[in-house]
Amino acid sequence: MKYKAIIENMTIDEKASLMSGKDFWQTQDIKRLGINSLFLADGPHGIRKQAVAADHLGLNAGIPATCFPTAATVANSWNQELGEKVGDYLGDEAVSQQVSVLLGPGINIKRNPLCGRNFEYFSEDPYLTGKMAAAYIRGVQSHGISACVKHFAVNNQEERRMSIDAVVDERTLREIYLTAFEIAVKEGNTKALMTSYNRLNGEYTNENMHIMKRILREEWGYDGVVITDWGGGNDRVKGLLAGNELEMPTTDGEADQEIIEAIRRDEIKESVLDEAVDRVLDLVFSTQQASQRPTTPFDVERHHRLSQKVAEESIVLLKNEEAVLPLQFSQKVAVIGDFAKDARYQGAGSSIVNPTILDHTLYCFEESGITSIGFEQGFDRYGKKDPQKIKNACDLAKQADVVLLYIGLDEVTEAEGLDRANMQIPENQIELLHALYEVNPNIVAILSCGSAIEMPWIDKVKGLVHGYLGGQAGARAILRVLSGDVNPSGKLAETYPIEYEDTPSYRYFPGNEASVEYRESLYIGYRYYDSANVPVLFPFGYGLSYTTFEYSNIQVTRAGVTFEITNTGEKAGMEVAQLYVTGASNHIFRPSKELKGFTKVFINEGETKTVTIPFDDKAFRYFNIKTNQWECEEGTYQIKIGASSSDIRLEDSLFVEGTNAPIPYQPKLLPSYYNGAIKDVPLHEFEQLLGRNVPNQNWDRTKPLGYNDIIAQCQYAKGAFARLAYHAIVFSYWFLRKIGKRSTANLIMMSIYYLPFRGIAKMTGGIVNMPMVDGILMIVNGHFFKGLRHVWKERKKMLKKKKERLAKLS
Repeated sequence: MKYKAIIENMTIDEKASLMSGKDFWQTQDIKRLGINSLFLADGPHGIRKQAVAADHLGLNAGIPATCFPTAATVANSWNQELGEKVGDYLGDEAVSQQVSVLLGPGINIKRNPLCGRNFEYFSEDPYLTGKMAAAYIRGVQSHGISACVKHFAVNNQEERRMSIDAVVDERTLREIYLTAFEIAVKEGNTKALMTSYNRLNGEYTNENMHIMKRILREEWGYDGVVITDWGGGNDRVKGLLAGNELEMPTTDGEADQEIIEAIRRDEIKESVLDEAVDRVLDLVFSTQQASQRPTTPFDVERHHRLSQKVAEESIVLLKNEEAVLPLQFSQKVAVIGDFAKDARYQGAGSSIVNPTILDHTLYCFEESGITSIGFEQGFDRYGKKDPQKIKNACDLAKQADVVLLYIGLDEVTEAEGLDRANMQIPENQIELLHALYEVNPNIVAILSCGSAIEMPWIDKVKGLVHGYLGGQAGARAILRVLSGDVNPSGKLAETYPIEYEDTPSYRYFPGNEASVEYRESLYIGYRYYDSANVPVLFPFGYGLSYTTFEYSNIQVTRAGVTFEITNTGEKAGMEVAQLYVTGASNHIFRPSKELKGFTKVFINEGETKTVTIPFDDKAFRYFNIKTNQWECEEGTYQIKIGASSSDIRLEDSLFVEGTNAPIPYQPKLLPSYYNGAIKDVPLHEFEQLLGRNVPNQNWDRTKPLGYNDIIAQCQYAKGAFARLAYHAIVFSYWFLRKIGKRSTANLIMMSIYYLPFRGIAKMTGGIVNMPMVDGILMIVNGHFFKGLRHVWKERKKMLKKKKERLAKLS
């Protein structure tokens, strides 16, 4: 242990106190030993340190900070150096606000397009995700503070996220859902990691010995701090045994006392607590100097300019029929759409940033060189139909050479805590598009959303520019692409299916009441579409440019791939070259191709550059469930260089010696996985893949409700008061949406409807404790007066103990 001398000088109460928060955002301090608090703040794409006493839900505005493009946006840049620069600037701002631990980046895999938090995650591909995340982490931690990669692991939906059990086979877990975390730990050297809320194969992730001990600590050698998501603690002692040091936020000492009592009962050795304390102290002392420097302001303008550069490089040109873009100087442009007036530039939930500057499209036209003849709102942002707005927009469009139509998803559709209902943009926007097409077919659509959408209307637009959620400078960045000042170079980090029903997890998302089954296994995103030959709207890795690139002269060695790219157009530009590998044989089922490397290259017009993409330890490996380790299958691998997953420009082969591991499967027992037909996997076949029976997906309505049941389950509670409360919550949600208070309605679903009963204690900062929750459960389970008395009695006890504790301190 690094800090053995300090730990030997600590009381058991002091040690336990370091295992949980002092308040909502700070860890406990011990002044007599020089141990200061850590300050933790949300910050995957901008610092959210709230200026007043605040909660996790974002009800209070944060101190102004640069709102960089979200992770889903930056992933489209495919530029690790740019990602590291974003991390660098985030770290600079964190230090300026005396933040010790920045809670990000989020690296959960985009299993399904409807996940409400997809805007906060990088990609459907674990390799791209991991590489971008490691770059962010290096940038943040270059300032002496800590990043905190999240959410570990298999948190791929928001619905019932605090209680859902993700049922996933071991190979898929390793290859798809843990690989990005492995890269973040090994290459990013993250000092902190946040566990997810959900269960994984029956166990809460922060108590899951398999991923926490055997994989994270032993295999990957991680020696940093593990932090619960806010209110995500379940059994505190089990969490500590699994290596979960820090529970956030505060439980006002209740969880600390559980640790102390467990040690006294010899359920846990004090040495386990000492090791956890040592890791927390290392995080405190290693970040202390940076986070406690005198506050110095960061360069607001400089950071804003970087935000713009990142947005520019992340914008994806999806369609450019008849070379409608870039716009010509003489063209008259009509600007239509609510998102042109009020930019949609970030997601909703715990990552909301209060921007230092905010560019709006309508204020940036003069410097862009684009001639705007006027603006019309065209549609109501939140879906209300208004024929007059459409008429006004069409009247303006008739006078223009080109229509710039700003459409997309609103802030309350893509939000933490809720999944999207479908992949469509609102109907009133589509009606507007059809009406505009009738009067002026020269339409360039500019999309503002953080995840994939259906586009049945795409034949009605000549140009399609996807800005994703481009941060505070995103509006100006888009105009620079439209005008041709910037040559677009973004490429999609996720596949766009033609319709939602085409997605591989369509039948399995978001699961039933108690669990969600990952029956599609390895086949997510392009791994499925390319293997099953399912047509898509836009493939993974796709993006157009104002120039053209030609690939040639591939050479493959055991070290990597070398080839040439020539800019055959008339404009300098950047190209993202992607390395895909196809497995050696049919003995082990695999997707038809997998991303194993990438690079982004700037090339002047007419220039040829030689490019090398090295193979790394992940290029040929697969996880063998028989040997329980990574293996390499011997054989000849197809090496493919592409401009997207479906646009392979060069191909060669390489023989690779294997590790002679036994074949882990019997193909005849897993036909769906060997032929890629995973849209409707039979239960018995999924259980064969799992190696066990799947759990019951439904809530057990015969048992009394307990700590880990959610408030939504009050619909069938024995207590009439609980059922009435349930209906009141549902009515409140409906009524608030009806009157236009959609953000508040979403807050009810996120913070109440899906909350486990234990969360009442875990999320209230000591206002309610677990014995009081026992009383609440008595009420819920039909013992109203007994429960009410219990709550009252336990509250009096709690207040008395607090009073005694304060008296001791004074």
